[in-house]
Amino acid sequence: MGSDFVNELTGFIPSSSYFDKYYTKNGWHALTVISMGIGQGEVGTTPLQIANMTAAIANRGYYYTPHIVKAVGKDRTIDKRFTTKHQISIDSSNFEEIILGMEAAVKGGTGRSAAIKDVIVCGKTGTAQNPHGKDNSVFIAFAPKDNPQIAIAVYVENAGFGAAYAAPVAGLMIEKYIKDTISNKALEQRILELNLGGNIKESEEQ
Repeated sequence: MGSDFVNELTGFIPSSSYFDKYYTKNGWHALTVISMGIGQGEVGTTPLQIANMTAAIANRGYYYTPHIVKAVGKDRTIDKRFTTKHQISIDSSNFEEIILGMEAAVKGGTGRSAAIKDVIVCGKTGTAQNPHGKDNSVFIAFAPKDNPQIAIAVYVENAGFGAAYAAPVAGLMIEKYIKDTISNKALEQRILELNLGGNIKESEEQ
């Protein structure tokens, strides 16, 4: 994406030519690629790219190149490459259905542990399969729904379902960013004391 992170990695979304080469021209079909619809298969992304994708959804079709910020002041200038709006090629009208689904996921779905009083949070839980151990807990979100201020991607390694840990972490971070306070002190304490070396019960999805 051209950010100022050192050694930024590229993502990978395969084209038809990739599958032609890998499986031969007529050797693949819909079932070969259907798993990519849920981010599996040959799809490769970094957490930063996922956060940026979430920002593009929040903005209904545009994003800015990510930039590391240590401090903000009146005398500081930002390179234009970080303030240039990048429009993506999906019609903005298509984002509303996705946003409504993300809103519903937090209101009463698997992402409800990221809900914040008086702020409409839109998000989506994820469980990144890990062949080397317990799955990774994933959650993306932005808030508020209208005139969004923050987009976030949270990955908690070896923590199981996205609802168990990534969603509440995201909710706490979003609330702190928007309100500069945390209302659910018990949840904050639970996350601060989290020990992923112990047994994590996947029943916490409930």
